[in-house]
Amino acid sequence: MTRPEEHGTAPEADPRGDPYLRTRFAVPASPPIFLRRERLLSHLDQALRTPLTMVNGAAGAGKTLLVAGWAEERADTVAWFTAEAADQGPGMFWAYVLQALRAVGVRLPTELGGPADAGRVTRALLARLAAELSGRDGPVVLVVDEYDRVRDPEITEQLEFVLHHAGAGLRLVLVTRTEPLLPLHRYRAAGELTEIRGAELAFTPQEAAELLDAHGLRLPPHAVRALVERTRGWAAGLRLCALAARDSPDPETYLKEFEADRSTVADFLLAEVLKQQPPEVQDLLLRISVLERFCPELADALTQRTDSGPVLAGLHRENAFVEDLGHGWYRLHPLFGEILRAHLRVGAPGLEPELHRRAARWLRRSGFLAETLGHAAAAGDWEFTAGALVDDLAIGQLFTGLRCDDLAELFSRMGPRSDGPATYLVRAARELGRCDLERGLAHLRHAELRLRGDAPAARLSCALLQALAGRLTGAPERVEAAAADAGRLCERVPAELLRKHPELTALLLAHLGSARLWAGRFEDARTALELVAACAGGAATALVREDSLGRLALIDFLDGRPGRAERRARAAIAETERFGLPQPSGSGVGSLVLAAVAIDRDDLAQARALLDAAAESRPALRDPVTEAGRAIVTGRLHLARGDTRAALEAVRPVVHAEAVSPWATGQTALVVAAVHLAEGRPETAAALLHEVPGDQPACVVAAARAHFAAGEPQAALRLLDRARPEGRAGPAVTVRAALVRAQAADEAGDLDAARRLLARALREARRERLRRPFREAGPWLRPYLDTAPLRALAEDWLTPATAPRPGAGPPPVVEELSGRERDVLRRLAQLMSTEEIAADLYVSVNTVKTHLKSAYRKLAVNRRQDAVRRARELGLL
Repeated sequence: MTRPEEHGTAPEADPRGDPYLRTRFAVPASPPIFLRRERLLSHLDQALRTPLTMVNGAAGAGKTLLVAGWAEERADTVAWFTAEAADQGPGMFWAYVLQALRAVGVRLPTELGGPADAGRVTRALLARLAAELSGRDGPVVLVVDEYDRVRDPEITEQLEFVLHHAGAGLRLVLVTRTEPLLPLHRYRAAGELTEIRGAELAFTPQEAAELLDAHGLRLPPHAVRALVERTRGWAAGLRLCALAARDSPDPETYLKEFEADRSTVADFLLAEVLKQQPPEVQDLLLRISVLERFCPELADALTQRTDSGPVLAGLHRENAFVEDLGHGWYRLHPLFGEILRAHLRVGAPGLEPELHRRAARWLRRSGFLAETLGHAAAAGDWEFTAGALVDDLAIGQLFTGLRCDDLAELFSRMGPRSDGPATYLVRAARELGRCDLERGLAHLRHAELRLRGDAPAARLSCALLQALAGRLTGAPERVEAAAADAGRLCERVPAELLRKHPELTALLLAHLGSARLWAGRFEDARTALELVAACAGGAATALVREDSLGRLALIDFLDGRPGRAERRARAAIAETERFGLPQPSGSGVGSLVLAAVAIDRDDLAQARALLDAAAESRPALRDPVTEAGRAIVTGRLHLARGDTRAALEAVRPVVHAEAVSPWATGQTALVVAAVHLAEGRPETAAALLHEVPGDQPACVVAAARAHFAAGEPQAALRLLDRARPEGRAGPAVTVRAALVRAQAADEAGDLDAARRLLARALREARRERLRRPFREAGPWLRPYLDTAPLRALAEDWLTPATAPRPGAGPPPVVEELSGRERDVLRRLAQLMSTEEIAADLYVSVNTVKTHLKSAYRKLAVNRRQDAVRRARELGLL
């Protein structure tokens, strides 16, 4: 029998005898609300210059609508054919291809014929088709939509044959969920392939905003960005969310909080993705949905099978919402994961905790501590969770590092029924971290009572917490004993664990250094704190380095060296800023020191702003050093403003500590004595300062000044001569000592000696910009400052502060604003909200808040309006 394809008639029916379905040749119409995406259309235009184009993405990625919109706008001949899984064999495929070409007016000779058998097509027919296309004046574009439904490899081989031999007469566009079996590597190497994949198909925030706007939804940039993040820019998800949100009274809240499993998005993904898979693959997807990321071995642990590797690779190739993270790891699309988890809870109630438990044990064996803790907590297995943290020597992560807040929140869900030593250690750490000493120490005692056998990691964690408790209670001897225990235990734990967790050693040294600082053992404190400041660990030890640098700055300030203290304090603050930790972070000691330096420089507005910043420190680091420091600096600020009553109130509260701190006692006495002096009681001030323990240079100089005010200049000079503070302290002390001696010389009529001493004081103070000592000295020195030699030493730094010139501008910014801080200020001046600034600069809201805090500090302001006004005054805007 002669087959029709050997004759010249074009068949009116397909090889099975059914009429051709015209809808399969129709270019899909765009929906009523459709967003033209110029960047993708421009990319698609390359299809006219390359033989092969592949648009490859997941279900609902917008592939078909993109290509359809592009095809409708092209003046060139575009033939459209939608493949179907029901087609059987090459004969049916090629019959529809030929009909698609004829449907758009491609003149094919009648002798070309068509396939007569649904299961096969002759090579001669394909050769005639290729020859006919190769002779065309211009190319015909053939779009095959849903090409992933074509499973017969013979069809792919035949398509490659025709494409190759048709030459410039054919441009083939494949719209597919999977990568076709064509030799794509050859086309890529030759530059003959145009590709648009899932990442490029994803909507950008700007495109998403335009799409939402077309649906009548106008959302702030941060809300759009959050929706794009949750949907990964998935076209169908965005469109379905927009349609649902239009019916909500509060669209913004709906799009932020909608339950993915109870939406049309769930219906789409379940029907188009999950239900398309075999039952065993559906089971795998449901089980791995509890994981943020997964590898084949972890998936095997959850499914108790051994073939997850090829299944996951296949799902990724099929664009089944399984994303390849590289290095053998995958993750689910966020919305798909949400929906699968909800489906799992309904279909297999009670299975989810067991899956989390299996995941935690596999991750623990594999060394993934952070993920171990999350899954163990989700399983409700708190003994395992706390044990993993303690056994890994990671209990220090509750106090420092990028995850300390997350860990604190995770363990806040731990119930009281868990009573193992590890759970009590974690409870003790949490309570001590919140400065609840009574509960923290009680939990620590329970932990120690339950520790049995050789458990060096747990015992080392105990020693760390004992050191912290000693630091918080102001008990240096307890800290020294705990540190000694820790040193012995460190020799019994694996060295690689200590290297893995540098925060543990850093915290121990920081507690030791702070306790020694409280005890007034400055050199011993420096030894420990400098080791912490120089330690490695990056973000893991950033908070504890910030704290130690701040305390080193405090020691410098107490030694009377404000310049060195300022440099260390700024380095302390930079430690948390450069790692992007949420601000404010750390102990705030650096800000306290900068506030004290600002008071000595008579920049009281800056001091107030810095004190406010220091008040927002972490509770775990609010030990007696910080509490005493805050009280003393606050008292000094009130003194500088002339409010003696507020100064006394500031230092009145007793800092609770087991041991007395000599420097805290001395600095408090300095504030109280200054109040007595200001209120005309110099004898009381002198008596108070003589009672200060130790021979503290700052107190000696203040006592000498009190004696002078009491009419006892010789007693003042004898005190200075005996103590010789000039050889033991820095400029903040020696400048004040020189001023007392200069005033005594002035009182005695020795004007040359007074000028000489005042010149020395000015030279020392100029380097440090110390203005406050000269304001405290009184009016006697003004005539001297009007004389030529001394006027030159005082100009440009002291005179404007002590006697402001009419029309003088605002004081300069202490520290130059960074480029990003200026960017934030410019947007602040445009009345943009924090969220709008974050969206405009493509950074997080927390990052914007960090830049604002830093800018406020540098500009010495507390409010937005003041920041903008000050920046304009300084010519920064």
